[in-house]
Amino acid sequence: MHYFIIAGEASGDLHASHLIEAIKKADNKAVITFLGGDKMAQASGEKPIVHYRDMAYMGFSEVLRNLDKISANLRTAREALKMAKPDCLILVDYPSFNLKVASTAAKEKIPVYYYISPKIWAWKKWRINDIRRLVRRMFAILPFEPAFYRANNFDATYVGNPSVAEIDARLAQADSREAFLSKYSLRDRPLVALMPGSRRGEIRNNLAVMNLAVSRFPQYRGVIIAAPGVSDDIYRANGAGNLPILRPSDAAEVLAHCRAALITSGTATLECALCGVPQVVCYRANGAKISYDIMKRILSVEHVSLPNLIAGRTIIPEQLVHQCTPDLVAEQLGPLLKIDSPQREAQIKGYADMRARLGNEDAAANTAREIIKDLKEISTKAQS
Repeated sequence: MHYFIIAGEASGDLHASHLIEAIKKADNKAVITFLGGDKMAQASGEKPIVHYRDMAYMGFSEVLRNLDKISANLRTAREALKMAKPDCLILVDYPSFNLKVASTAAKEKIPVYYYISPKIWAWKKWRINDIRRLVRRMFAILPFEPAFYRANNFDATYVGNPSVAEIDARLAQADSREAFLSKYSLRDRPLVALMPGSRRGEIRNNLAVMNLAVSRFPQYRGVIIAAPGVSDDIYRANGAGNLPILRPSDAAEVLAHCRAALITSGTATLECALCGVPQVVCYRANGAKISYDIMKRILSVEHVSLPNLIAGRTIIPEQLVHQCTPDLVAEQLGPLLKIDSPQREAQIKGYADMRARLGNEDAAANTAREIIKDLKEISTKAQS
């Protein structure tokens, strides 16, 4: 069967690559067409129609400045979908773009499956109307999502969280401390990871704050874990200073050797938690309190970071908008750097609770199996 897959950012590229591997294992005649990144290319043996680095735009102003590129990408995706005539369209998060392509699939009578739900439970809840209209099956990777969908008259299946197995595998292969330090030419001192996001707007807003916060602790060394497709020049132009910019094959390779981390909210917060590294979430946006007040009115949830959302309580501190200043971030970071502090111990215990809720299901294999089963049922009905 022919599978058309769209992922619009780095985390989606990673998760979709494992889904492609699972599909190919279950369907040895699988044909893959996709918009995504290098990991999907490696898994499929094909090149992306559009690379996600040319798709990831954040915030109103950045989207507005790149409307022509976004429109061109959307046109390309729709035309490629109609030309390929695949057996299904599989969407990976990225709803603003993906739901528009889904509308084209619906007109072409191509079944649409969603792997990794958009965060409509947090904001833009109205998108449930498009999902009900356009999506055949929703495969959720957060354990609280099926209840949200049921409450909104749509079924979603929790298939497990892909990050659990991914992080475990990476930690098992992590270098020794000595080999790690040698690889990146680092001195043996405690490290603090800085992960300011994968989009330019996120990096611009958060990296300088993170750097200044870490500088309050001169006995520790901040290191930037670079996002795929983001050049060193972008980090240097937005507050990196003299911090080392590391380019590991995956973040866990570095997180395994860090005392703590400062992370812009997103999938990275979950990956950091699964690595067992205490963290502070930093999300500055434009830094104005009015923006914070507007955000709090828009959000339908009490937290923005995945560990807190999954646990249903505050595990990690979230320094948002005007609260994201070097002093306030440093105030939260300080206790986490001490091995035996109550704050650090409480965060590690919270991680264990969160992990128990996630379970150990193979999300990619479960999703691949369900999609293939459903497509076979569609084929059988069409022939009868």
